Amino acid sequence: MTRMLASVANLAEARLIAREQVDFIDLKEPARGALGGLPPDAVRHIIATLKQDGCCACFSATIGDLPLLPRQVIPAVTAMARTGVDYVKIGLFPGGDADGVIGGLEPLMAAGTRLIAVLFGEDPLETGLIQRLDAAGFSGVMLDTRNKQRGSLTQQVSPARLQTFMTTARTTGLLVGLAGSLTPADLPQLLALKPDYLGFRGALCRGARTSALEPERVSRIRRIVAGEIGFADTRLEDAYRLE
Repeated sequence: MTRMLASVANLAEARLIAREQVDFIDLKEPARGALGGLPPDAVRHIIATLKQDGCCACFSATIGDLPLLPRQVIPAVTAMARTGVDYVKIGLFPGGDADGVIGGLEPLMAAGTRLIAVLFGEDPLETGLIQRLDAAGFSGVMLDTRNKQRGSLTQQVSPARLQTFMTTARTTGLLVGLAGSLTPADLPQLLALKPDYLGFRGALCRGARTSALEPERVSRIRRIVAGEIGFADTRLEDAYRLE
């Protein structure tokens, strides 16, 4: 069954998502880029507070839009892993030293840190990289988009490439996620691929993805992903009309 991930920027948003019983609460700062990171102290406070509230969701957090260099990525992962987060997400941005980063993270993963690697739809799909991530000990892999102004994942990545990503990832033991400016219109195609989770931010906001979450939108997306309402719910056309 596909689950839902919602990205939040602060405690108030995290509590909203928790009330809606969304499966994954993803801590990030949308104003700082595709994977903009929150400070570890803020992540620690949000997680501790929600656990005190009785929240049972899984928590993930990004380390930010960092260049793929061991000297930057490894300390950032180490710091974020100490916050109590269940999964740390790192973006495999073009350039840098992917092999050095992956190899440098192996001791952390062997010690129990669970990492999710984020690939981007704008880049060539390297199926060998997905297998390398699995062999190194990563817990998951996700396909997202860097440029949120060019449309959703399904507008930037062809159905054939999406299927190749899913097929390759499914040959591993990795948790598999899809995200990237997703809207209800993307859900029939993406749910048919049966990812482990779908990630949302912009579709949960009334305006830009940097604006506050809207409870009604959160509820509707959650209910669609859970199969509680169908894709053809007539209210969705009005709810997601461009502002």
